[in-house]
This record gives sequence, structure tokens and C-alpha cells, in this order.
Amino acid sequence: MEAKVTTEHHRGTATIFKNSFLESLTKTSVKQNILVYGMIVVLLIYNAIFIQEIAPLMFMGLFVFALFFWTLAEYLLHRYVFHWISENKFVQRFHFVMHGSHHLYPRDSERLLMPPVPGIIMATILFSIFYLIFTMIGYPLYTWGFFPGFFLGYLLYSFLHRATHVVKPPKRFKYLWRHHSLHHYKYPDKAFGVSNTLWDRIFGTMPPKKSYE
Repeated sequence: MEAKVTTEHHRGTATIFKNSFLESLTKTSVKQNILVYGMIVVLLIYNAIFIQEIAPLMFMGLFVFALFFWTLAEYLLHRYVFHWISENKFVQRFHFVMHGSHHLYPRDSERLLMPPVPGIIMATILFSIFYLIFTMIGYPLYTWGFFPGFFLGYLLYSFLHRATHVVKPPKRFKYLWRHHSLHHYKYPDKAFGVSNTLWDRIFGTMPPKKSYE
């Protein structure tokens, strides 16, 4: 079932783990993410072109397609994974760790980006899933061209998401800031897109038009 995420919110910082070491792994900074994830993206691109020897045009096609594909994954993950809970205590705990704490503490600046350790673990799992899919259709090599674009799409989304919480909206993107704000404070069962509103429009989860006025 989909979670009825509360619009209740608090100032301050959430406590995810009682263990101080595990708690530290749930926090990060902009500089840390740019350094760690930026290096990973560069290495992935280098590997795809110079080690796996994917043709440049093919790489660009896979890369751009993956950037677009991320926008759909962003919507589906947000709606059906991060907003999914049940009576099961494990599922409820998973929801709190992955997304529930963010709804309760939306301005918790140290948790507006994915910390490197859990981020790399999740990226490895996703890469493995994509590799299996591409292998099943007979093109395992294409994973190396697809994944850098998908990963970069996630990173761009994550920095934009952080900006919607801590930066004054620029005129050009004010609509996106408002869209995400409506998700947090008025319509937790709508406005699942952060980097765009395309999939909310397609799947009928746009807030009422008057909400943007």
C-alpha cells in the first residue's frame, strides 16, 4: 500500500540510528558529494569509452537516454518505494530511514543529499540490476554506457532537490520549487517529481492548478 505521509514537519535534525558511527554515515555535505560522486562519474565515463571501447556515438546515445530514463525512475521510486509502508515493522523502519525522516525534518541540511557510503552501495545494486537486464537482452556492454548517464541524472536531481529546500527559488525554476513544496506541506500523495513535472502530468498526480498561483 502507498503511505499516507504526514505533512507534519519539524525543525532540527532527525535521529536515524542510536549508534554514533552508523548515524555519521547518514550525513554528508555538498563538497563531499561533489568530490566522491564526481570522481565516480568521471571514472565511469572513462571506463566506458577507453576501456570498454564503446563507440562515442553509441555511448552518447546510451548516456542521454539514461539521463531521461532517470526522470521516470525518480518518479517511480519516490511514489512507490519511498512512499510505501505497511503494518510490517521492517517496512516502516525502511520508510523512515529512506524518506520518512525527510518529511518530518525537511530542512535537515546534512541529509538532503545521499551520503557516499549508502549511496555507493545502492549504486552497486542498481548497476548489477541493469547489467542483468542488458545481459538478458544480449547487450551487457551497454550497461557501461547507460549507467554513467543514469547516475549523473540522479546526482543532478539530488542537488536540485537540496536546492529546493535551502536556496531561494530562481525565477526560471520557481515552478519546480513550488511543486516540491506542495508535496511536502500540502499534497504528500501528489507532486512526486522533483527535477520535472512530466511524469506527474502523465500519471495524474499533479496538485490542483490553483495551488501554483
